[in-house]
Amino acid sequence: MPRRTLLLLTAALLAATLTGCADRTSASPEAVPGTDTGTGATPGTAQHVSDDPEQTLHLAEQLLIKSCMEKRGYEYWVEKRPAADGAARFPYVVDDPAWAARHGYGTDLYRARQQEALRDPNQRYFRSMPADRAPALVSALNGPEPKGLSARLPNGIQVTHSDQGCAAEAERTLYKDLPAWFRATRVTDSLGGMRVGLVLADKRYKAAVAPWARCMKAKGQPYPSPAEARAAATRPDRPWPHTKEVRLASAEADCARAGDLAAVAKSLDTEYRTELRRRYPGPTADLDRLKREALPRARAIVTRGR
Repeated sequence: MPRRTLLLLTAALLAATLTGCADRTSASPEAVPGTDTGTGATPGTAQHVSDDPEQTLHLAEQLLIKSCMEKRGYEYWVEKRPAADGAARFPYVVDDPAWAARHGYGTDLYRARQQEALRDPNQRYFRSMPADRAPALVSALNGPEPKGLSARLPNGIQVTHSDQGCAAEAERTLYKDLPAWFRATRVTDSLGGMRVGLVLADKRYKAAVAPWARCMKAKGQPYPSPAEARAAATRPDRPWPHTKEVRLASAEADCARAGDLAAVAKSLDTEYRTELRRRYPGPTADLDRLKREALPRARAIVTRGR
């Protein structure tokens, strides 16, 4: 999941709770208002600035959201950055035998996140609110309606979002040019999906899949492609035992390493990443610039804790 998505997803998940749904990141069930469950620090106090710029930007955004929500009379707990799941970590083929031996395709991690979501303090806080106050909380976080920000994606779809609410206020404070930030993040997010599609459709990738499939068949796993192997093991309506999932994913990783599929996928991913940046130079350059310019502000926010 991209960095920006988490803070917007929070509001969507809060709204989803109205129908009994929840799916958030981990937090302690004993969390109390004002406690940061994701970083071990209390907002308003000096905090360690991570060496990872993305972590620093994320934490700064979260602290700004928390401060904004508290000014509006609500509680808010800092959310951790989501870890990449199996599909995001291995979009073409599982090629890490050690990871496969522990997690298979990552359904164990997905189930753990679902359990953690039940303990998420932001979700619990939302569920504790009277029904007539819940919509106001969502509006305070994510804005009253999806108007004010707009971006047209490379596939022609136009996406919109509110330029109000604490999420937008935090991004405006951190990145300054909120419309440019919105366009850059939405377009570059969509380019990631385009890149994966281009790699999977490339004849060089398909050629590398053929020996991989032969290797898999020799191991008793007759799947013609990594996508079909993953799909078989991760059907939500027909969950596999963890040991069976691990066995298939481990075979996939071994065969990816034994042949050249892993190397071909990595090379093509790099090639298409470069090509898409060349085809869409504006959004990618804007994103890089906005992050670079925001980083000193983010460090200052994290250092003072708000």
